[in-house]
Amino acid sequence: MFGTLYLAIFIFCGLFIVRCLLPRHTVLTRTWLGTSLGLLLLMWLPALMAFAVDFTVKAHLLALLPLAALTGGAFLLRDRRLAKGWDAAETTLARQMLTVVLPLTLLSGYLQFTHYVRMAADGSWWGGQSTYGDLAMHMSFVTSLKNASFPPEYSLFPGQQLSYPFLMDSLSTSLYLMGFSLQASMVIPGTLMMALCYMGVMCLAREMTVGKKTVILAALLFFLNGGLGFIYDFDLAGGTETVWMNGEWTETPTLWARIQNILNGYYMTPTNQPTPNNLRWSNVIADLMLPQRTLLGGWCMVIPCFYLLFTAFHREDMAKTPLRQVVLLGVWGGALPLIHTHSFTALALCSVGLLVYDMFHCRDRLQRLGWYALYGGIACVLSVPQLFGFTFGQVFQEGMQEASNSFIEPWFNWVNSSDGTLSGMIDGYGWFYLKNIGLPFLMLIFALCERNPRWRRLFAGALPIILAAEFVRFQPNIYDNNKLLYLAWLLCAMIVADWCGVVWRKLKDFRARPFIAALAAVTIFLSAGLTLWRECVSNYQLFSAGAVQAGEFVRDNTEEDAVFLTGVHHLNPVASIGGRRIVCGPDLWLYYHGLDTNARKEDIARFYGDPAGNLDVLETYGVDYIAVSSYERHDYQPDIAALDALYTRVYQNGEMIIWQVAAAAQGEE
Repeated sequence: MFGTLYLAIFIFCGLFIVRCLLPRHTVLTRTWLGTSLGLLLLMWLPALMAFAVDFTVKAHLLALLPLAALTGGAFLLRDRRLAKGWDAAETTLARQMLTVVLPLTLLSGYLQFTHYVRMAADGSWWGGQSTYGDLAMHMSFVTSLKNASFPPEYSLFPGQQLSYPFLMDSLSTSLYLMGFSLQASMVIPGTLMMALCYMGVMCLAREMTVGKKTVILAALLFFLNGGLGFIYDFDLAGGTETVWMNGEWTETPTLWARIQNILNGYYMTPTNQPTPNNLRWSNVIADLMLPQRTLLGGWCMVIPCFYLLFTAFHREDMAKTPLRQVVLLGVWGGALPLIHTHSFTALALCSVGLLVYDMFHCRDRLQRLGWYALYGGIACVLSVPQLFGFTFGQVFQEGMQEASNSFIEPWFNWVNSSDGTLSGMIDGYGWFYLKNIGLPFLMLIFALCERNPRWRRLFAGALPIILAAEFVRFQPNIYDNNKLLYLAWLLCAMIVADWCGVVWRKLKDFRARPFIAALAAVTIFLSAGLTLWRECVSNYQLFSAGAVQAGEFVRDNTEEDAVFLTGVHHLNPVASIGGRRIVCGPDLWLYYHGLDTNARKEDIARFYGDPAGNLDVLETYGVDYIAVSSYERHDYQPDIAALDALYTRVYQNGEMIIWQVAAAAQGEE
């Protein structure tokens, strides 16, 4: 109850602040911006208080003081003009949102529920295909940040400051701390943020496009992205073939067998087949917004920044630019690095592109430059402490000399080059993007051939993002450059939607126009539809009932600052459910965060192999408990008898045994 009230207070204050500062924006836009701002404040204010009193309930109560100050300040500095009311245009947008935002939100809520620790009748916890890899990491952040000191450290690598953007997960920790279940603390804000992204793109499209239905098309082009991957799945799909189904070999139509392969295979969807087809344009709902919580938080916050940026600077007379909006844009943009660094980078690059375009094409250059300087200055002042205190510490930390594990370096053509060079290209440059993005890629090229200043200005904002993603690797996993490319595509989708509207009107006298539209829709959206279908039916066990019980014991019966020695498997209930620090997590995450885990992995292996002969490992890492589950038994064949001789068992079930180190040490004394 308290958690729900706390969330509602922040959202209400966000709505009130936006109402005070931006009254001339439309009702739905203010609702979207205000709710998003409330979540932004909920991510930031308790975290700021935690630097003084740890991430505790006390910090959250103290956070209400700056929230009240900001709300009161917005009231004192409010725009005193009458708020814009509901009109016919708002009714049109509301109806359009009912056709897009509502069904996508219902789908998202279902996927959030089924993919985030869905509890089975036997007590086991389950997820989906897209969340199987990263969910356990985010769970470990959510649970370990409870009552943690700030700046926090990696619970998966104690002693190392947590430089990974953590505010999206700390938002869930806030709800978890105040009584929400672990599942609800992730599902509720996750679903809300997905809904805000859908709503935000439609509000953005209303400003960036000119047609009545282009708002819907722009949103669908972005969220139901897919490409031509379905051609690979359905090529040579005539006739029948024999497949293993329901415990027996069955003769079935090849087409249906191919669909079954998509629905049941591991990453066999038309949007995500790295091998053998080089299909990498993953659907943003299934493979980005759903599993990548940090990206979701970033998109939920950067889309309002795009809106504020575009509506503030897309004016013929900059003298009428509202100061309050520019200042709000600077503050909002400056808050992004610890939410999602890629979103901050994309916003900065987009802003530079628009600035350069405006300097060449607008008469009031000096006045515009002044507004850009104000916005950029505020954003820099707020972002620099985050970048130097957290982000750069990860990028330039020791142990990053190995080329394959480096962050920023030259790299050509994203994932279409095996080594970042022209000679390493897998597909031809144009064909790679055509088959991955599909017809909208061609439509974008056609649109840019037209002399349309609006489209060219939008592309000027997208182009720096595209160039950066195409020529620079920003993290060890080059695939993650898509976090930049998709935000560039968000702007390009507006251009494509507008161009389609123009073509549609020019084809009004053609009787085949509906058939052309239907064919285009199938070609553009079929891959995305199959991918989302696959995600809806995916079902993977994350933790067995025994693992859940062990994790809950750790959570309820061990010290919050305790360190556990475990294996380096990614489905670790001690870290994810118990919220405790472990000596070393898996390379699945830590390698791509730039951390060198080799020494710790060697130490873990030698201790499990010979506990009595390697007691220094426990002292080196300050280990309080030792855990052996089915994973450790498989990976290390630990000497259970030696552990029993040295330490006292404090917990055991069919899945895990836990020994307390301190008890043994006290007994020897």
